[in-house]
Amino acid sequence: MAMIDEPLYPIAVLIDELKNEDIQLRLNSIRRLSTIARALGEERTRKELIPFLSENNDDDDEVLLAMAEELGVFIPYVGGLEYANVLLPPLETLCTVEETCVRDKSVESLCRIGAQMREQDVVEYFIPLVKRLAAGEWFTARVSSCGLFHIAYSSAPEALKTELRTIYRQLCQDDMPMVRRSAATNLGKFAATVEAAHLKAEIMSIFEELTNDDQDSVRLLAVEGCGALGKLLEPQDCVAHILPVIVNFSQDKSWRVRYMVANQLYELCEAVGPEPTRSDVVPAYVRLLRDNEAEVRIAAAGKVTKICRILNPELAIQHILPCVKELSADSSQHVRSALATVIMGMAPVLGKDATIEQLLPIFLSLLKDEFPDVRLNIISKLDQVNQVIGIDLLSQSLLPAIVELAEDRHWRVRLAIIEYIPLLASQLGVGFFDDKLGALCMQWLKDKVYSIRDAAANNVKRLAEEFGPDWAMQHIVPQVLDMINNPHYLYRMTILHAVSLLAPVMGPEITCSKLLPVVINASKDRVPNIKFNVAKVLQSLVPIVDQSVVEKTIHPCLVELSEDPDVDVRFFASQALQSSGQVMMSS
Repeated sequence: MAMIDEPLYPIAVLIDELKNEDIQLRLNSIRRLSTIARALGEERTRKELIPFLSENNDDDDEVLLAMAEELGVFIPYVGGLEYANVLLPPLETLCTVEETCVRDKSVESLCRIGAQMREQDVVEYFIPLVKRLAAGEWFTARVSSCGLFHIAYSSAPEALKTELRTIYRQLCQDDMPMVRRSAATNLGKFAATVEAAHLKAEIMSIFEELTNDDQDSVRLLAVEGCGALGKLLEPQDCVAHILPVIVNFSQDKSWRVRYMVANQLYELCEAVGPEPTRSDVVPAYVRLLRDNEAEVRIAAAGKVTKICRILNPELAIQHILPCVKELSADSSQHVRSALATVIMGMAPVLGKDATIEQLLPIFLSLLKDEFPDVRLNIISKLDQVNQVIGIDLLSQSLLPAIVELAEDRHWRVRLAIIEYIPLLASQLGVGFFDDKLGALCMQWLKDKVYSIRDAAANNVKRLAEEFGPDWAMQHIVPQVLDMINNPHYLYRMTILHAVSLLAPVMGPEITCSKLLPVVINASKDRVPNIKFNVAKVLQSLVPIVDQSVVEKTIHPCLVELSEDPDVDVRFFASQALQSSGQVMMSS
């Protein structure tokens, strides 16, 4: 009897838990579907579990979402591709529910299953499902159907292909804007499976209808598909069918549509080729850069470097640069910030002379912008300009601004400058760095913000790596070690951190003679936080110094700390002792 009841148990648990009032239990049981299916076996999964799930479709959205996800990977549990069609009914039902994310996940799972199904099964089961959803009374079914056509079409015989194209056109003309939106979103995927002859004749006319829709949400989704459609067409067809639409949309009454055009413009330029770009797209792009909506200008400004790369430098200087100058003084900080992110990339496109004459003044004005994000975006891309104009000019024109930003009131700007310093140091060379930036690097170790102090300690290490231990010994180490006597314990902790980072770079000799004595003295500090950080630093120094130094200096200090009244100091000292003991034993 027990043997007979055993397989029934999992399905009984599932049914009980699926009907449980507690949503978490229902969710757990749905997520265990694969385990239960394995216990039941393929045949009972097909005959009992899947029909049960088909009936159980009025649950909470979270449970339905989990079910839609699980069913997408269920083919192995129902007996392989031969029986994949049994998974379609429950997913078809889920495609009609009200919650969008459940429908989307169901469509995704259906696409995954449909892509694996045998061709005759697609024709027998999958295409009728698509047609049923497309003819659904409730709009949710029709919305879902739009995402399945690209899977159904490629396996369909010629007569069915014609019918599917006709149905898709009807969906693009549906009374409900939500259906037309879904059709516009999926047009690119569907078009990719349609034969070239029908692409021009039918798909492009569908596209034109969508671009003339009275709902701006439909039009902007049609624009979004422009890039994908453009790549499927020959350049001359792209110029004939898509370019006029885009140029027209750059003046659309809805700013959302114009925003989408600004976002898609570069992809379209790639599709139509350089000549039409110069003659038709540039005027449209200039209009978008001067749009009266800030959001449109932000999207257009973000593409300025990419568009300039397609154009020759003369055209970029003639048409785009005047707009860039205007945008650098735009009333919206977000527009200036978007411009600052990409403007540095224009330097290699325009060349040295144009960069010096035209771009440098814009860089300098953005470096002095009142909003930190704008300054930040310029700083992070300075190396692109350096490659074009050379370090001498960069140091003359931009260095004063960099020094000013090193003391910026916004800590994120200071942080960006610190992260840029090693790169700047390698390009400026030792002499220039010592004169202008050396003092700044020390100053940051005493910043009020922890992130700055931490970055400054890392910066000191990277400079030592760049210029070598001898230079560091002369210019960094003495100044760093002097700060260990700072009255504020947080600054003393920063110096300990800097010492632990410098030691591997400086080597065992300098570590023993200069760095280690400072750390040992700090173990007498009255603040427990300093003492347990001393234990951590000593632990990091053990692999660097000789074993004799570990035995004579480090080990006694750690033993003393392990008897400290403070529990944290004792803990870290014991940890360090254990670690040093292991190193000593292995050596």
